[in-house]
Amino acid sequence: MTVKGPEAEILRSLEKAGFEAYLVGGCVRDRLMGKAVHDVDMTTSALPEQVMDVFRDLKTIPTGLKHGTVTVIYEGSQYEITTFRIDGGYTDSRRPDSVEFTPDIREDLARRDFTVNAIAMDADGNIVDPFCGEEDIRRSVIKCVGEPERRFTEDALRILRGVRFASQLGFTVEPQTEKAMLGLRGRLDLISRERVREEFDRLLCGRNCVEALIRYRDIIAQIVPEMEPCFGFDQHSHYHRYDVYSHIIHTIEAVPEDDLFLRRAMFFHDIGKPPMFTMDESGEGHFKGHAKLSAEMAEVIMQRLRYDNQTIERTCRLIALHSDKLKTDIQVRKLLGQLGEEDFCKLMEFKKADNSAKNGFVLSDNEMFDSFIEKAHRLIREGFCLTLGQLAVNGQDMLALGLKGKAVGEALSELLGKVIEEELPNEKDALTDYIRGKGK
Repeated sequence: MTVKGPEAEILRSLEKAGFEAYLVGGCVRDRLMGKAVHDVDMTTSALPEQVMDVFRDLKTIPTGLKHGTVTVIYEGSQYEITTFRIDGGYTDSRRPDSVEFTPDIREDLARRDFTVNAIAMDADGNIVDPFCGEEDIRRSVIKCVGEPERRFTEDALRILRGVRFASQLGFTVEPQTEKAMLGLRGRLDLISRERVREEFDRLLCGRNCVEALIRYRDIIAQIVPEMEPCFGFDQHSHYHRYDVYSHIIHTIEAVPEDDLFLRRAMFFHDIGKPPMFTMDESGEGHFKGHAKLSAEMAEVIMQRLRYDNQTIERTCRLIALHSDKLKTDIQVRKLLGQLGEEDFCKLMEFKKADNSAKNGFVLSDNEMFDSFIEKAHRLIREGFCLTLGQLAVNGQDMLALGLKGKAVGEALSELLGKVIEEELPNEKDALTDYIRGKGK
């Protein structure tokens, strides 16, 4: 499995200068699994200053000289090269307090998190694998390098990374590693919310995220404690076949793996159900108002995890609307005007995913949601008036009719409603005549 392309050129340049050089970590794991490689990490026996000297004819960036990392710009792309090192203590549970450079690749691999990530590959495809990571890949096992407690104490984010790898790779976590992950999950509180958010998002997009999120729900509750009341919460509803948490998680698998936005929205969509639960005289459970509360709770959680404002706003808007009934063309047109084409279609896919984790009889509604998507595309394509900006009249026209202040906006909103409901054509004369008639 010879390395090709720019990576090979960089490795061979270091080798020609007398140094060892390897691909390392996830990019090697993915190559061995036959998967596409996206992020490339390299490691070398060369010291940072020596790396910069080897590539003196290229642009280099001293990204983190203290920790041995230099970035080389090669053919327009950035490649991080880190010197073999041994890490000191981790008092901040993120980065080592000190590093010691070493000439031994095996000592460098010994500091890494999991055996499947502690494999190095040289330009000729030769493997350095002192911790049997290649065998663990074949066995589909996630196992810590060395003592799990030490690895997770050094950097608690590795606990969430373990869940993420179980989600992405479909691997089983080795028992001692799993025990330490669960036992030390409280240390995730020490990790910056930004780092937690990034791992959580990647976890949600794994092909085995349902199994991972259910098996490691206690770890998930460590980063989103608001989710814990959903665990095992019986919905007492003829619509539902799962408890609240299981329903939430099973809706995610109905969303494509590459649709992070919608998968994230599904994760939060029913988090407000337990506080809103009531039961009628027949024993049927109800959750009136849960969508609004779920949106409010999601906003607080997402702010805590440092999501950007636009993502929070879009996500919470769809959550707040997800249980609203939608049956008529007028409702479709109004909602389409409110959300825009992209988010309207996202909401329909949201509703379909929600139904996918309920009892089978509700799935017939999904054909209706598909028809609404087709209708939305047609309305947009045909230029149907859905927003104030598409009206044949504007504020100046209302002022010309003698309206002032708030009355202008109120008149335009009323006209838009009449057009959407097809009570008036979107024609200037018809719209201005209507306003004149109201003034008589």
